[in-house]
Amino acid sequence: MKTKSAIRYSESFKLRVVRELEDGRFETITQARRHYGISGTRTIHSWLKEFGKNSMLPKVVRVETPEEQIELKRLRERVKQLEKAVADQFIASEVEKSFLEIACERAGYDDVEEFKK
Repeated sequence: MKTKSAIRYSESFKLRVVRELEDGRFETITQARRHYGISGTRTIHSWLKEFGKNSMLPKVVRVETPEEQIELKRLRERVKQLEKAVADQFIASEVEKSFLEIACERAGYDDVEEFKK
């Protein structure tokens, strides 16, 4: 039975393969793999992710002070309170409308507008 041995590539080799791919020497990753005898199918993909041009794109990093975290938590709580208040007010308004419609119906009015006149 054959045992697989792990092949470790130097960083300079990885950079060379990535640079040649990005410069267009190889049209596909498969061509580069075959040329250099790299057996892993995801190996070059991971090198591109780590060393490629896109690896240098800025990443969003958000640093919050403890005070900002506390303020953010307080504001989220406030948003929840306000959303609940709006929902409660909407329900109360709907109940009032329904009550008025039923009262008008029982009083013999065709609609609420007729009652309001």
